[in-house]
Amino acid sequence: MARNVLGEELVACSYDPLTGFFRDGCCHTRADDSGSHVICAKVTADFLAFSMQRGNDLSTPNPDARFRGLRPGDRWCLCALRWKEALDAGVAPPVVLQSTHERALEFVTLEQLQAHALQKVG
Repeated sequence: MARNVLGEELVACSYDPLTGFFRDGCCHTRADDSGSHVICAKVTADFLAFSMQRGNDLSTPNPDARFRGLRPGDRWCLCALRWKEALDAGVAPPVVLQSTHERALEFVTLEQLQAHALQKVG
């Protein structure tokens, strides 16, 4: 059973749009997930612009990949290092702690994630 950063069972991030490394709605991961798509975030316009500047266009639809493009407010499993870059740049989107895989803690601290939690826990 996959665990979240709170040590609980990992909860789905989004089914619409369908997210995750496996496109199963969850931020599950495995060794060949080189981007570590483990942080469930509610994307913002600032983050989407930042990601595009970094060469990862998450806004433009790609029908061949069955990807409609993200809009502000969508939940998405982000690469941990991209979220960390956004944090350092002051544009980190809010995080859904219950849906963020424990592997995120290899890249950022629980305190950093909690400071950007969409919903405060505990």
